[in-house]
Order: sequence, then structure tokens, then C-alpha cells
Amino acid sequence: MSLFRGNTMRILFLSTWFPYPPDNGSKLRVYHLLHALSQKHEVTLVSFAFDTAQPEVLGNLRALCADVRVVSLNPFVENKVGTLRTFLSLRPMTSRSIPAMRELVASVLHLHAFDAVIASTEMMATYADAAPVGAPKILEEHNSMSRWAWERYDEQTDLFQRARCWVSWHKQRWYTARTFPRCALVTMVSEADRQATLSAVGIDRLRVEVVPNGVDCGHNRPGLAQPRPTMLVYNGALTYSANYDAMQWFLAEVYPRIKTVAPGVSLTITGATKGVDLAGLALDTSVHLIGYVDDVRLPVAEAAICVVPIRQGGGTRLKILEAMALGTPVVATSKGAEGLDVVNGEHLLLGDTPEALADAVLRVMGDSVLRERLCRSARALVERRYDWKTIGAQFVTLVEETARS
Repeated sequence: MSLFRGNTMRILFLSTWFPYPPDNGSKLRVYHLLHALSQKHEVTLVSFAFDTAQPEVLGNLRALCADVRVVSLNPFVENKVGTLRTFLSLRPMTSRSIPAMRELVASVLHLHAFDAVIASTEMMATYADAAPVGAPKILEEHNSMSRWAWERYDEQTDLFQRARCWVSWHKQRWYTARTFPRCALVTMVSEADRQATLSAVGIDRLRVEVVPNGVDCGHNRPGLAQPRPTMLVYNGALTYSANYDAMQWFLAEVYPRIKTVAPGVSLTITGATKGVDLAGLALDTSVHLIGYVDDVRLPVAEAAICVVPIRQGGGTRLKILEAMALGTPVVATSKGAEGLDVVNGEHLLLGDTPEALADAVLRVMGDSVLRERLCRSARALVERRYDWKTIGAQFVTLVEETARS
């Protein structure tokens, strides 16, 4: 192995999400981890590119990566197959190998000897298997998919859907237990996801470390816009199922309670809506779907409150960290704030029933002292605990230790 030409390693980073522009949570995480790695090491990025990805532009990736290669297709769409085939397969749908990516990774591995191979999300783990024995594999995961599969099963009441989700959960656990131990290191964004992974794999078979999500506190700072006293914001694309569920529930159960007390309230929802069942949402003229925005900081900074009524999914919510860094108070469900080192009443307000969540929103709207206190405490927290500079350095240290060992 060619480890340490001086103090520099050559790293192959395999990503599901092309990180430019960094306009969703997964892309932001990949972008900042690449930035941290590039400060000391030589990084080659191989990625799928789809939706808003701009591989022809590259942006700051030109300075971060020695080489960038892409497969221009959406792996989530590519791997969609008939329901029966999906049900009978032992592999989760997104883990199926796509020939174009498999061939590209093989060609890059043939060109260079890498000191470490990082797979960002388990979708890329199958391609990392092509790495030679001398290059340790690291899985950089954004969610515990086995944990998410369990939660989907647990919440079902329909017998058919419950049986279907039970099969998916066991399929995901089997895949996790079979695939993850081939990695020298797995990183997860929260302790809950770490524990779920260890439970699926076995504590003696795997090294799992927590590398939390973060926020760029310099780029996201208070004072970028004048807040509108009655404006709420949800900064999440409805094309993601957890975001759609959050807004479906909020608009049906929570928002009407808020409007009864504060009839002038409005809600802005950012992100793409292509292919979304808008008829399933209780929309009215006070709800504004503004679609994709080049700079999501502005609608968040303009809002009086960032609402995060998430009820499903894993990982942690970058939307909460961004709002806190921007000086926008947050009202969330416990699930929405899960995995973050936050205290209810100090950094944000929490509510898990329609009544509690609506009451929390109205409290913040009507109490300027509470609003200012939440903003100050939240900003101090993200500066201390969740700045990408600190988190990125932690990730680089873990990669270096794994390569040395």
C-alpha cells in the first residue's frame, strides 16, 4: 500500500449525491466532508449526478478534488423494478449494482492506488467492494436504513402493509449484517443510528463511530434578512417521503389550529414538487410552495419560525441546524430534533401532538423575549458543537486512523 507520500493519502470518495450545488442535506454533508479531506489529502470523487446536480460546473469542487468522475443518471429511478421482483429479491432496492457505475469505479481503481475508499451511503458500498485488499473501506452513512425500516413496519396498522414492511425490515437487516462488516469503519450521524447498526450487525464485528451533521456557521449567520412576524417556513423538498409526511400532517392537523388564533399566519415550503401528490396536502392561499431556490438561507432567515414536524426517518436534520445558525427559532417534533444535542425550552420548542406543536408555534410568535432567548442559545450551540470545521476535522482523523491500522 502506498500509505503516506509525506503526510498525504490518496482517497477515493464514492457518492450517491453529486455535491454541487450543495442544495440538500446529503449534498451538504458530502461537500463539507470533501472540503475537510482535501485540506490534507488528495481526493478523487466518483458520483452519480441527477436532478439539480451540475457536474459540468463543478464550482468549488475544482479546488477540492484532484479528479471528478460522474455517472449521469438517477440511481433511485434506475433501480425501480416491478413490485414482485422487488419483493422477492434479498437485496434492498437501492443496493443493486448499476453497470455504468461499476465500470467507472473499476476503471478509476485501475488508474490509481488508493490508501482508502469511502462509500457515502450504503448504496455505494457495493462499488467499494472492488477496492483492493490494501485499501480499507469506510462507509459514511447518513441514516440507519434498518432502523428506518423497523419504524415503518412498527407504525403500520393495515395487515398487508405491515407484512410488506416486515419483509423489507428483515431484508434490510440481513443486508446490513452481511455488508457492513466488510468495512473497516462505519460512521453514523447519531448515537441512535449507531446503536441500531450495532444491533443489526453485532457489537464485536464492527467499528461504528458517530460523525454528526453540521452547519457552516460563517456562511449561515444571523441578520441576512428581516424576519416577517407571521411567516413560518419549512425548508425541505416534498419529493422526500419524510418531508411529505411531515407537511401532510402539519397542514391537516396543526396549521388550522394556528390559523384559528393567528389568522394572518403564512407558511412557505421550499424545494422541488415535481411528481408530488399536491392533492394530498391541505393547501390554501396562505401556503406558498416556492420550489427550488438558489439560496435557501433567505426564506429561512425571513421566517419568524422554522417548523420541523418530522415523524419518520433517521439521521439528524440539517434544516434545524441551518435555522439555528441563521437566528431563526425552531419548533419541532421530538422525532424532528432526534439525534441533536438540544434541550426543549432552551434551544428550541418541541411538541408531538397537534395541540402541543400549535401551542409552541403560537408561544414563539407571541413572545419576543422567548424568541430572542431561543435564538441566542441555539446559535451558541451550533457554534460550539455543530460547526463543519470541527466535525470535518473529526472525520479526517477517523479516516487517517483507519488507513494507518
